[in-house]
Amino acid sequence: MTAGVIGASAMLSRKAMAQTALAPEASLAKLMAGNKRFMKAQLTSFDEDLSVLKKNTVAKQEPFAAVLSCADSRVPPEIIFDQSIGHLFITRVAGNIATSEVIASLEYGAAVLGTSVILVLGHSGCGAVKAAMAGKEVPGQISDLYAPLRQAVDEGDGNFEATIKDNAEIQAHILATASPVLAALIKQKKLKVASGYYALDTGEVTLLS
Repeated sequence: MTAGVIGASAMLSRKAMAQTALAPEASLAKLMAGNKRFMKAQLTSFDEDLSVLKKNTVAKQEPFAAVLSCADSRVPPEIIFDQSIGHLFITRVAGNIATSEVIASLEYGAAVLGTSVILVLGHSGCGAVKAAMAGKEVPGQISDLYAPLRQAVDEGDGNFEATIKDNAEIQAHILATASPVLAALIKQKKLKVASGYYALDTGEVTLLS
């Protein structure tokens, strides 16, 4: 047995600090219902008493879902899914790629905090995907994003929107298969990993997988 599998088993055997009562499909449905409210400009999260929410989340957090989204400032998960403090466990990185650090964070969210769904969210007009497709020289460490996006670029065959969607599905597949922790939870039907696409112009999130 590998060290990774042993570590995964140990983490899963621990009692979760917090655990959502929602099943994976119910958590995903709750996210999508929030997006429908956002599209209709009928947000309810802002009606909640923020002082109470802050007080109730000081000692612990009980997020029902996790979102891996792009770092793009136009894609704020809490707003587009109409959720408030303590509801979502979010990781953000340009290109919504499943790096080791991101996977570790989402493992914590699922195995320790009990999130029952992880949604990898791509979005229209993604600058990271566009840059990876162009493959031009860029300053600093920006080009480090290119390698994780390469499979999507190849599969997208020059189609910008298709590449963005392919990337979301690819990163979701990586999460579901590369992590023994997440794979075990999926097998136990305690976790679902899905992918989606956010349209900047309409505000709609479409599920891809």
